[in-house]
Amino acid sequence: MKVFKYPYTFALELGGELTGFELAYTVHGTLNEQHSNVLWVCHALTGNADPTDWWNGLVGAGQHYDPHDWYIICVNVLGSNYGSTNALSLNPKTGNPYYHTFPTVTIRDTVQAFDLLREELGIKHIHTLIGGSLGGQQALEWAIMRPDLIENLVLIATNAVHSPWGIAFNESQRMAIKADPTWQESQPNAGMEGMKVARSIALLSYRNYDTYDFTQARDSNEQTDNFRAATYQQYQGDKLAQRFNAFSYWALATMMDSQNVGRNRPSIIHALRDVKAHTLVIGISSDILFPPSEQKFLARHIADAEYREIDSLYGHDGFLIEYKQLRQILQGWSAKRT
Repeated sequence: MKVFKYPYTFALELGGELTGFELAYTVHGTLNEQHSNVLWVCHALTGNADPTDWWNGLVGAGQHYDPHDWYIICVNVLGSNYGSTNALSLNPKTGNPYYHTFPTVTIRDTVQAFDLLREELGIKHIHTLIGGSLGGQQALEWAIMRPDLIENLVLIATNAVHSPWGIAFNESQRMAIKADPTWQESQPNAGMEGMKVARSIALLSYRNYDTYDFTQARDSNEQTDNFRAATYQQYQGDKLAQRFNAFSYWALATMMDSQNVGRNRPSIIHALRDVKAHTLVIGISSDILFPPSEQKFLARHIADAEYREIDSLYGHDGFLIEYKQLRQILQGWSAKRT
């Protein structure tokens, strides 16, 4: 893991600021002489800066994106707790952790921070920029902000503007955190029980009715308690609590809500027309959080974009599960580009 340290005041889109920040990132592979093999991966909500960890069926030795061929960069977003500046970091102005005073960071702020790191690394051209969900929101915004930088853009299960439906899910999760009495405390584990509930709520949007019917069915007709669906929800909350914190969860859910490429621009459609990259948009047939209609909208309004769809039982999480279909789609699309 590498760390980029930006020592200057970083003004944020909504009026706040960070007195410097750090970005944790990983690099896999070697930059070729032509600097033409850069793959930049943007992670999803609770992901980290190592795609060979959470996307190992797509990125890694022997996979579609193999470090033998690619110079692969992934950065942990501001607000996350995997090495980048977040609410548990020390505020240089006070010498104490930010906790609840950590400012609101938007998708655009995150992309601006990425671009500063890119300049530090001397990267003037990104061959392929790829991201799913929150990562796709980042990738799209970057392609609009810096249209001449990116040659190929892959957007998976993401959108141009976060929907009222998606915002409602995120607000329900924040309400769960806020209902935890410890959330008011300035300590690292504040709101942890609330975050477990928040994760349980989120999981319902990541999957769907058919997913649970298939994977969490009753053990028998006689069963009256200890249902697999119930213990699964508890397990997922406990699992996240072992690696995340409520402050970062709150910050990134709020960041997702900020997605609107039309903000302070003529319109959403005008913003999408600014994308110059060869674009592949991938939807998931059973996704109820980022439904395929949102990806079809992107493909319709980004010039010469192509749309493909993964047929999956696993809803939004399909982009982290359906590796075989993802590889087939990407291989077919890449073949056209060579």
